[in-house]
Amino acid sequence: MRYIEQEKVVKRMNGRLVVNMIFKGLFMAATLLALLALVILLYRIVTQGASHLSLDFLTNFASRFPEKAGIKAALIGSLWLMAVVAPTSIILGVGSAIYLEEYAKQNRLTTFIRLNISNLAGVPSVVFGLLGLTIFVRAFALGNSILAAGFTMSLLILPVIIVASQEAIRSVPKELRDASLGMGATKWQTVVNIILPAAIPGILTGSILALSRAIGETAPLIVIGIPVIIQFLPRGVFDTFTALPIQIFDWASRPQQEFQVVAAAGIIVLMIFLLIMNSIAVIIRNKFQKRY
Repeated sequence: MRYIEQEKVVKRMNGRLVVNMIFKGLFMAATLLALLALVILLYRIVTQGASHLSLDFLTNFASRFPEKAGIKAALIGSLWLMAVVAPTSIILGVGSAIYLEEYAKQNRLTTFIRLNISNLAGVPSVVFGLLGLTIFVRAFALGNSILAAGFTMSLLILPVIIVASQEAIRSVPKELRDASLGMGATKWQTVVNIILPAAIPGILTGSILALSRAIGETAPLIVIGIPVIIQFLPRGVFDTFTALPIQIFDWASRPQQEFQVVAAAGIIVLMIFLLIMNSIAVIIRNKFQKRY
């Protein structure tokens, strides 16, 4: 009898091992398929657009002639846009997360707010574009300015930053809070000197992903009426501008094959811009990870 039971146990273990190997193979195949698609896409973009990259491409304005088309206005406009989006979204997002995790009472209202913030992270970007058009462009009369676009993009990525910041703050050990309060520190001193420094790596990780989404979004900018081609550089946050995603979208939608090459070159610039921005944030995150 004992031999029969052992044989059944061995069969169950073998069955589980087989199932484990099958799922492992499926997951590996899915990963390799995604990587293959990414490699093909990157190869296509680099081989198509690298020949058009030059100093003139970075210093020229957009043109109806592909050989003269440049990305100067879009690149500077994206820098202006991120200069509004980054501080606005990070300050509001982290501040909201601190309040919800450290100060707000844990009741049904707080749970309702958290649930809706999580749901907002999955709302299509065009909906935020309509919201920005209604509030910032028309109600506040900001027009298609950098400030209106920056506030709209901040609304778009705010739920992601709030959720990521909440998780990072929640992951700080309770013992650190208790030790700080036990030493006589106030609630605010504990948040500033203990909780935030320990949570910065997680906060920055969420912020990096959110800002990367914001810089590549096109739909909200189209909805609020950001122009495709401008022949000047903005001088302030109330000026009209254009951005890299808008410019690339316009080039890619044109039927001429030459503009497809220009669009690929613009994508390369956008990717380099993203890599630089993300690298700076990763360096800051790693620095705080070593300290805490």
